[in-house]
Amino acid sequence: DTTSPSCGGSWSRTLAEKSIVEAINEALFVELERDASVMVMGEDVGRAGCVFRATTGLRDRFGADRCVDTPLAEAGILGTAVGLCMAGWRPVCEMQYDAFSYPCLEQLITHVGRYRWRTGGTMEFPLVVRMPYGGGVRAPELHDDSPEAYYVHTPGVKVAIPSTPADAKGLLAAAIRDPDPVVIFEPKLHYRTIKGDVPEGDYVVPLGKARLAREGSDLTIVAYGSMVPLAERAAAALAGEASVEVLDIRTLKPLDEEVLLASAAKTGKVVIVQEAPRTCGYAAELAAILAEKAILDLHGPVLRVTGYDVPYPYWQLEDAYMPSVARVVDAARRLLEF
Repeated sequence: DTTSPSCGGSWSRTLAEKSIVEAINEALFVELERDASVMVMGEDVGRAGCVFRATTGLRDRFGADRCVDTPLAEAGILGTAVGLCMAGWRPVCEMQYDAFSYPCLEQLITHVGRYRWRTGGTMEFPLVVRMPYGGGVRAPELHDDSPEAYYVHTPGVKVAIPSTPADAKGLLAAAIRDPDPVVIFEPKLHYRTIKGDVPEGDYVVPLGKARLAREGSDLTIVAYGSMVPLAERAAAALAGEASVEVLDIRTLKPLDEEVLLASAAKTGKVVIVQEAPRTCGYAAELAAILAEKAILDLHGPVLRVTGYDVPYPYWQLEDAYMPSVARVVDAARRLLEF
């Protein structure tokens, strides 16, 4: 048993060690059991339990009407979910892979993100889109992208990216219960490579709250999703040289600016790590916020370690494309010496 700081509570919780994909599966079970209006839909989510088995067992427990195998048509999945949401359902849509979601962007931008505004605030739109994202798994083209910037840039849509099993469960639960549309990106590289203690039963991690993954005093590394474990390894590699703080953003929108600015004020030096291409990436937004609101606290430039402005390469080159511990350590050392 342990206290749950993510929820701000003081009660004890029974914990079980789970992988990220197991935590997601448990969150879906809990939420479908808790609320009869919640349903899951997507390609292969029913009989097969989805490609990564995140929806295993849902169809057997809740039936084919609440765990729906759809055609291979992402625009159709999200378009159908729009109608279901308007009819009182809380649909959870799975996009099988990150780049497979691009055909549904038209529905998301022109409808999903606008309905609360379009109805003058009279209609809630509790729709969730979840998808595996990112590289490092030796997958073919269109299976490795990090498209979070497209979604964060869309008004009316919230975006979260967990990096731990507990947050994978808690953030998904929060997204399903939220009155607004939420997109959840799941780091497929760590679906089964990271395990951690996850509170059993009903568990929610509030959207809009960052997590301090590691405390430090000399430099802050800001990351999210699959880049958080990388940032922690970089901080460990620098342990003999500097005290490095690691801040896990968790929710990209709404952003926890208070914690971001507090960490920048504490250390005075910030490195931001993202897997996505560099230009107009989310790291640029974080850097802009720091420049606008923390400039007098900074003792050097805000540095970014990112992917490159090229399509995600074939697997023979992906290690050169993705941010690495060495690249993060190099940026941190340059900033520490500034």
